Amino acid sequence: MADDNRMESRELISVILPAYNCAQLIEAAVLSVLAQTYKDLELIIVDDSSGDNTSEICHALAEKDRRIKIITNDNNCGALKSRSVAAEAAKGEWVAFIDADDQWEPEKLEKQLKLRDETGCDLVYTASAFVNAAGKRYNWIMHVPLEVDYRRLLKQNVISNSSVLTRKKEYIKYLPAKDISNRMHEDFACWLCMLRDGHTARGINEPLITYRLAKGSRASNKFKAAEMNMNTYKYIGLGFFERLYYEACYAINGLIKYRHFL
Repeated sequence: MADDNRMESRELISVILPAYNCAQLIEAAVLSVLAQTYKDLELIIVDDSSGDNTSEICHALAEKDRRIKIITNDNNCGALKSRSVAAEAAKGEWVAFIDADDQWEPEKLEKQLKLRDETGCDLVYTASAFVNAAGKRYNWIMHVPLEVDYRRLLKQNVISNSSVLTRKKEYIKYLPAKDISNRMHEDFACWLCMLRDGHTARGINEPLITYRLAKGSRASNKFKAAEMNMNTYKYIGLGFFERLYYEACYAINGLIKYRHFL
């Protein structure tokens, strides 16, 4: 009887994957989505005008699974615009995100939907495992609190983009309107604005995603990341001294986190 009720309540979840010159990694990301125990999903891949054979790989995968939809940008627009385009095209009322170099555990969506239904929250995030650029796993997990509010999130972004499940309408509403991805953390800004306006976020303290730390990425350049973080605080409306305070908190938490990767 429980299985029948669960089947009756199934809904379509839209998964968004921006892709740019990621031919060596994207298949693993795609397959981790398709392997979800929750099967009622669509995977929207936005090929951001890649110059390698990313497009060919995606189309080959789409031929094998009709849940894959491919959008191709005429010009390279960046991840922010690609996610926005995909969100507008999404058929599900809830959206999830994955980057081309990350992977999901098979029960990620199922566990997130269960927590969403139990709590009525607006966003669900998870803990993360990590691998280096060569795919070697670190012996450390980024654990997350079971709940986070606006002030706590200001001190440390515990919401990994590839772990998020949230309502499409809120995501579209709070996503920065302009492509400023080289100047701030647009996903962090989105989550902060949601929580600032009273939306709720709940966490699953299990590493249901594996995040790849690539050399030369924005996350690996700490000075660039700090500058982008300050710009994020400015974007959401914090005053100068508030920005300095939360940047100090963020830096301390960042040092604690990244010492595990040295």
